[in-house]
Amino acid sequence: MGMNKNTVLAWATLIMILVGLGLIALGAFRYDDVAGWGFAAVGAGFFAIAWVFNALKGRV
Repeated sequence: MGMNKNTVLAWATLIMILVGLGLIALGAFRYDDVAGWGFAAVGAGFFAIAWVFNALKGRV
């Protein structure tokens, strides 16, 4: 079973969503100071990139 471009993009999207959730959780529960806002912002950035990967499925 080979992986084509759409499968790779699907896995990349899933992994980036999981990492984004992890970063947002770190910002919300682990760091209470200004660093928490940075973790949450980076997590939101991961969501944005995952959205782009999901949009590219079928077009690449």
